[in-house]
Amino acid sequence: MSKKWLQNKTVIISGASGGLGFNVAKMLIEKYNCKIIGIARNEKKLLDSINSLGDKKDNFSYRIFDVTNKDAWLEFYDYLEKNKIYPDVLINNAGFMLPFDKLENISQEQVEEIVQTNFMSHINATKIIKPLLNKSESPAIVNISSAAGLCAVVGQTMYCATKYGMRGFTDALRVESEKKFYIAGVYPGFIKTNILNRMSISDKNNKLIEKLMKPVDKATKIIVKKISKKRKQIVLGIDGRAMSLLSKLMPITTSKIIRKVLKSSKLEMFDNVFNG
Repeated sequence: MSKKWLQNKTVIISGASGGLGFNVAKMLIEKYNCKIIGIARNEKKLLDSINSLGDKKDNFSYRIFDVTNKDAWLEFYDYLEKNKIYPDVLINNAGFMLPFDKLENISQEQVEEIVQTNFMSHINATKIIKPLLNKSESPAIVNISSAAGLCAVVGQTMYCATKYGMRGFTDALRVESEKKFYIAGVYPGFIKTNILNRMSISDKNNKLIEKLMKPVDKATKIIVKKISKKRKQIVLGIDGRAMSLLSKLMPITTSKIIRKVLKSSKLEMFDNVFNG
């Protein structure tokens, strides 16, 4: 199988203004001369990222809208079709993590926001854009999930729910579309991005957490390399691989081990889970 199937492809990436989304886009541009269509909400942040591409910035076009808005995806479809832009790859990357807390302390607004962002937006994007991908000779859908979609993590009921949901959606879609589509699920452990931005405490900069987090550039290289090889399940990071392996061998026990580790850390970000 040629690793150059990505060469010169047109790629749609959500959550493209920074972090993993932008870094994947950058590598696809620099290594495979891909044309990127980035989806983001923050235009200023996105433009700052695009300008860092130098003479390659013309490879990166964008659309500004909230991925949770289904009508915006429909309008985006009309824009692509009207301009005869036929993408080859869809990378569903947008998502966020709520602060660690018990389910009863999470508001209904938070529940709806994370379900719409981490789950429904990817389903809507896939369902709406897939007919255009069908026109490609090598169509692909890559869903960026999380190791929390492979193993339950205490204090992250809703995050796990959306990531487990994406895992099921990805696996079922692959079986449904396997004759033509390459469909991959990406399950990273912690990566040094803005994933902890919603945590309102000082532990975000804790040295232990920093050490556990994989640098985003290294994570990007692994992800793009495995996509180039058309790997169907991409698990990365020491924590991600451990969660994947142990959850297969002893799913209940592994979740209990994670609970003990987080509790014994005595970090402030886990206070609401174990205290009160």
